[in-house]
Formats: sequence, structure tokens, C-alpha cells
Amino acid sequence: MSETLEQARQFFQDGLAHSEAGRLEQAERCFAAALSLAPGRPSVLTNLGATRVRRGHWADALPLLEEALVAEPDNLEAWSHLGMAHAELGQMTPALQAFERALAIDPRQTGLWSRRGSLLRELGRLSEAAECFEQALALGADPQLHGYYLASVRDGAAPGVAPRAYVESLFDRYADEFQTHLVGALRYRAHEVLVRGLAPLGPQRFRSVLDLGCGTGLIGPLIKPMADRVDGVDLSSGMLEQARACGSYTGLVHADAVDYLQSAGRQYDLVLAADVFIYVGALDAVFAGAARVLAPGGLFGFSVELTADAHDLRLLPSLRYAHSQAYVRRLAQEHGFEVRAAFRAPLREEQQRPVEGLYVYLQGR
Repeated sequence: MSETLEQARQFFQDGLAHSEAGRLEQAERCFAAALSLAPGRPSVLTNLGATRVRRGHWADALPLLEEALVAEPDNLEAWSHLGMAHAELGQMTPALQAFERALAIDPRQTGLWSRRGSLLRELGRLSEAAECFEQALALGADPQLHGYYLASVRDGAAPGVAPRAYVESLFDRYADEFQTHLVGALRYRAHEVLVRGLAPLGPQRFRSVLDLGCGTGLIGPLIKPMADRVDGVDLSSGMLEQARACGSYTGLVHADAVDYLQSAGRQYDLVLAADVFIYVGALDAVFAGAARVLAPGGLFGFSVELTADAHDLRLLPSLRYAHSQAYVRRLAQEHGFEVRAAFRAPLREEQQRPVEGLYVYLQGR
């Protein structure tokens, strides 16, 4: 018996070492081996469940964490990971309950306040979400990120742009499944509508095109037959890998869109940005940059999500920015653009309802 327990202990220690080093597959194997030799151990159940959560195997993690909590009802780590697993599976009520139990054990956990606030935001319980983000901020959470979260659930001035780290990690995380989810589940069509709207405006062929915020490269195959050169720029390296695989781009740059526009050494006949400005609030620098890189008479085509009120821009509870048509037209005038065309059409769907967008085509001097 003692030899078996010693083997289990060694597997457990190896699992911890692998987990700490980010070798999650090896960690899972070690924790599973330890559990087979010492069934029912809360520490092993918790670590195996937590590892499966980190690997994205959320349903497989649930029974392990629940068993650990039967033995140790005040197991903070088990409650935290149980909440994460339920949340990722879209099971909002049990996720909230798990986070509340964890916070009752230790109310100083900033990450748990943040996760609970995000769930409440998704459920439309905005005042409760705001309280959670305020609590996280008071406990020392990232002020830029949580200020952004807080602005999305409370009326008032919104940050001028989404935090770079937030956008980069969001799209790196979902790069592999992003295109399937966007086009399939959300019925995203902004890239098709934007390219189709060029037909009555531009030449039959463009010498050079810039796909701003190119993502996985949805615009690339649509615009390539009309262009000698297509470049893409995106903040997510994971997205750029997908764009590179489609074979439609001459050059791909890992950079912030505004930074690239301000520093690019190349001019373009056409700059496109499909559903990109939902992560950019104030658009002054974007318009200035587009004016800088456009060749004389070049076109700047983009979409924005429309505000439901008279504000220039809004940060919505969806964590996306919406802009007004008046704001877009004012910026166009200030930066020397002529509005060639503008029309309303859906961008995508949310909760099976179309999200109204404005498609705009500007021409430079």
C-alpha cells in the first residue's frame, strides 16, 4: 500500500511540475495516473479538473471538481475552476453560483470578481456587473482592462480604444475557430457586403490594397482577383497565421492598425476595414492614417456598427464600439475625404437578430 501511495505522490508531483511549466498534456496524464492509484484524493481531483479546464476540456472537468467539493466544500480552487468550466459551457447560473461560493471563501480574489462581472454583463445585469468590476479595481486589478469593462456597463465617457492586450489575447485564443464561428454561427457578411459595394465606385483593378484588421483573411480571396497586391495587418499573430494559409496576401504585418497607418512606407489605392472599428472607439487617428497611406484619389471603405442614439460613439455591453453616421461624416470632412457612398445593412447576428451596420466608401484627394 505504501509503495502505491508513493507512486501516486510522485505522479502528483510530476503533474505539478508539468502544470507549472505549461506542459498541460503531460500534467493531465500524471494527475490521471495519480488518481488511478489514489482514488478520491481532493488535491488530485482538483488539479486534474483544473488542468482539463485549462486545456478546454470543460465537460470532462466537471465531475472531477464536483467530487473534490463533496470531500472539501471550502476548496477555493475547485469552486473557481468549476465556475470557469460552467461558464465556458454556457451554463451561466451554475457558473455564477460557483463564483459566489468561491468569493464567499476568499473575497480578495480579483480574477473571480472580474469573471463574475463578465457573466453578469453577458446576462444584461449591468449594475451588478459594474459593482463586480469596481470591486476588482479596488483590489488592484488591471486598471486599463477593468476600466474598459466598467465603461461597457455604465453610461459615461468610454475609453478611446479597446486595450491592446485584451484584443490581442481575444483573437489569438479564438483564431482556430474564429472564422467558422463568425461566418457560421453569427452569419457574418460584412466582408462580402463591403467588397460587393466597390463595384460601382472604383476601377476594375487596384494596384495595391490594404486589408486593415485582416483577421483570418476573409476579405483576401474576395479582393485578390481585383488587385495586383493585397497586404494585411492585424494585431493577432494567431489570426495572421490563418490569413497566411489562405494564400491571398502579398504581405502580412503583425501590428496595431493605427500604428501601421502612421508608419507604413507604401501607398495603397484601396484601404478596407470590415467590422474592425468595433474595437476602435475614437476614429480620428484611423482617418488621418488612411489619408496618409492612400494614393491620390484612392478609396477607403469600411463598416461601423451604428449607435442607437445621437452619441458619436458608444462602448456597448458586448464590449464593442458603435459609431454614429454623423460622426463618420464629420471625420470624413475634417480629413479631406469625399463620401462616395454610404448605406445601411446587417453586419452579423447576435442572439439570432441582425446587427445594423453602416458601410461607407470615402475617396481621398
